[in-house]
Amino acid sequence: MVSSELKAVHSHSAKGTVLNFNLGPDEISSIVDSLIHEGKKIQDAVAAQTNPTFDNVIVPLATRENEQSAQYLVVTFLQNISTDKGVRDASTSAEERLNDFEVESNMREDVYKVVRAVFDNKSEMGRVGPEDRRLVEKMELQYRRNGLALNREDRRRLGDINKEILDIGVHFSRNINEGDGRILLTRDELEGLPDSYFEGRETGAEDGVEKYVVTTKYPDLVPAMQLAKREDTRRRLLHVEETRCPENIPLLQRAARLRLQAAQLLGYKTHAEFVLEENMAKTPQAVAAFEADLRKRLNALADSEIAEIESLKKADKSAAGETYTGLYIWDFRYYSNLVKERKHNIKDEEVKKYLPMTEVTRGVLNIYQEMLSLRFVKVADAPVWHPDVEMYEVWEATEATFVGHFYLDLYPREGKYNHAAVWPIRPRFERSDGSHEYPVAAMVANFPKPTPSTPALLKHSDAVTFLHELGHVFHSICSVTKWGRLHGTSTEHDFVEAPSQMLENWGWEPSVLRRFAVHYQTGEPIPEDLVKRLVAAKNEGAGLSNLRQVFFGLFDMAIHNTTDSNVDVKAAYSRLREKVGRFKNGDADSWGAATFGHMMGGYDARYYGYLWSLVYSADMYATRFQKEGVRNAQTGLDYRHEILQPGGSRDASVSLERFLGRKPNNEAFLRSIGLRSD
Repeated sequence: MVSSELKAVHSHSAKGTVLNFNLGPDEISSIVDSLIHEGKKIQDAVAAQTNPTFDNVIVPLATRENEQSAQYLVVTFLQNISTDKGVRDASTSAEERLNDFEVESNMREDVYKVVRAVFDNKSEMGRVGPEDRRLVEKMELQYRRNGLALNREDRRRLGDINKEILDIGVHFSRNINEGDGRILLTRDELEGLPDSYFEGRETGAEDGVEKYVVTTKYPDLVPAMQLAKREDTRRRLLHVEETRCPENIPLLQRAARLRLQAAQLLGYKTHAEFVLEENMAKTPQAVAAFEADLRKRLNALADSEIAEIESLKKADKSAAGETYTGLYIWDFRYYSNLVKERKHNIKDEEVKKYLPMTEVTRGVLNIYQEMLSLRFVKVADAPVWHPDVEMYEVWEATEATFVGHFYLDLYPREGKYNHAAVWPIRPRFERSDGSHEYPVAAMVANFPKPTPSTPALLKHSDAVTFLHELGHVFHSICSVTKWGRLHGTSTEHDFVEAPSQMLENWGWEPSVLRRFAVHYQTGEPIPEDLVKRLVAAKNEGAGLSNLRQVFFGLFDMAIHNTTDSNVDVKAAYSRLREKVGRFKNGDADSWGAATFGHMMGGYDARYYGYLWSLVYSADMYATRFQKEGVRNAQTGLDYRHEILQPGGSRDASVSLERFLGRKPNNEAFLRSIGLRSD
């Protein structure tokens, strides 16, 4: 079902149904009205069924999800990418209204009653296929986890709580996107940054002195934190970053309290216990054991890394005639990078010359084409939301079968989502007439822009991020499911990163790098010696960098696996970062948790999943691709069919065992970060 407000548009050169992102505030509001009206009408009809069956209850509800999902996702996606603040505001408002409607829908006792009747009907459940049964089970569980087994008063309270949490999430994210920080610094204060950093950079006067504007967007912040020699510059810049969005601290504080209240209404001790029930880890105890074991192992690596960094900083302080007072959080990126440069003779500025964005894009897309037996066609004059955005068709490599579309929105701009992420805009699903809709996904990133004298050049870590995020894109594009609810990345949350993490390995394969890493001026391929040095440096700092991930996971659990409704999110963040990450915070007041978007972006009590899923990604890579060859076409097809294609239509453990030929283990993961298994 396509509403009259959101019509499909057709480009002369694009195949399939192309979505329209060119919507104004009034159109967005009208689409929301239609979605809510149609949704209520379908739910009312379903609730009125006197003889509930899969066909007259589950199919209408799931078909509504199938047909309306793209409309919902387009109007809510625009807040992250539109250049028009009025559109972003309208999109934010749309998400709030749609969230409220979804909470109300999930609390409808009359609808749950007929869904439960189908769920309890053994004959009905026995006649449908495995994916249909899984759909019913997921629906019934969702209603139950939304409080339909509670008494009326508790159910009303839970509905109010869930609405407020969703509203908080919308505002939390919006504050981050709109709340970039900036600081004015002189060229001397930015000593250590290359000339390219200053090309085309905005300037401003301060106290009669012309200075450079440095923002907290990634292409500004990260190079400065890695390369600025002056400690005071790094300290001041990090302080700007970590004092953004103060209004988000009370929002996160409130969300943590509400999540605990919701969990306890449902009979769980903590929010984490509620969340993990549906994940592979299952319990907070399993997560705690995983992180404690990993932290212990990583600390052994970090001891020697800290010693190296400390010796470098002590030498710097001695040369400057200053007193050494310890290692601080603003030292982490700078000295970690310095160790890498000195031990392996690796400098980002040298590597960047061989990673022009156009060649990386070409090369990475070729990798995915070969691996997944697909063919990509760039759409000319595509109907996109910004001139920087590229649109691609996806086809089967050896036949004229269209698969879907994806978009690449790769450069920063004002008001745009300021990290890297993928939005599955439309799932693939089947219609009752046997036809199917085609999937659409969009990758949004903030890679360095071209300068007046150079094209866009990527650090190696940027290229790895590109590989990772495209992994999410093709999890959506390659998934083949009957129901949109089970499509693509709709897997257990502690598995969802594994397919993307596995593809990061391609960025460290010498044979792969040499295929697309070419000098932006001469076209010469990256020197073999530089590739060797780059690969040798892969695990440099693995102890400290992975401890940083452990810290984020432990902070998440500190505020979500507790019965204390007044846990101090600001204090917990500072305390755990210093304790786990092993760098001092300094004396200045800051609130880094305010921009930890994951906590209101679907990773609450789930952040551990980044490290948990690395176990699976490392096992898949080592067991199949490393042994059989990263360009082995059959291995790639097996991966597509067993890992990507099922989406969430079966348990991730089943997909893993079918691809690996056994149950997964952590041996490859430990080896991949320089540790030995017991």
